Amino acid sequence: MATDKERNPVETAADEPNGNVHESLPPADSREVAQEAQGGVSRQEYDRVNQERDNLLERLARLQAEFENYRKRSAREQAEYRDYAVTDAVKNFLPILDSFDLAMRHQKGDAGDSALRSGIELIRKQMEEALTRLGVQPVATVGQSFDPRVHEAIEMVESSDHADHEVIEELQRGYKLKDRLLRPAMVRVATNPTKR
Repeated sequence: MATDKERNPVETAADEPNGNVHESLPPADSREVAQEAQGGVSRQEYDRVNQERDNLLERLARLQAEFENYRKRSAREQAEYRDYAVTDAVKNFLPILDSFDLAMRHQKGDAGDSALRSGIELIRKQMEEALTRLGVQPVATVGQSFDPRVHEAIEMVESSDHADHEVIEELQRGYKLKDRLLRPAMVRVATNPTKR
């Protein structure tokens, strides 16, 4: 009579109530069950674990890519915020510059108070320099071809002295902050039927 240790490993695994046979796996052939009983892993279990590992590695790679994209997007948004954080403050100063321009235009006719005129010019120049340090630039107008992205046409004037769609007068200065338009320039544009 054979002792328990001498019995076939397949019978030993099957006889034990909580042996090494996995209840969640489908029934396997006797060779796989014997291999499992000896401490090995069945082919089905091996394939299942490999598939699970591959799925987890793929998921990890996707998550790493998503995180890297998020990090880059966040850095880009922060840099953009820093670059354009002054936009609203600068927009509040533009009407003040317009008032200085208007005051200087009206002073041209009066030859009386040159000290007042030079004071206004000095203050306007200081404000313009401060805005330039912040990255604010005026939009080029007179002599330029009309560009609807940066110019706002107030009036079309027929003129044989200028090219068609040439800006001939600036009514209100436009400004850009780096590459963004803060305010379009209000201009008069020439129409020349002979140079079309």
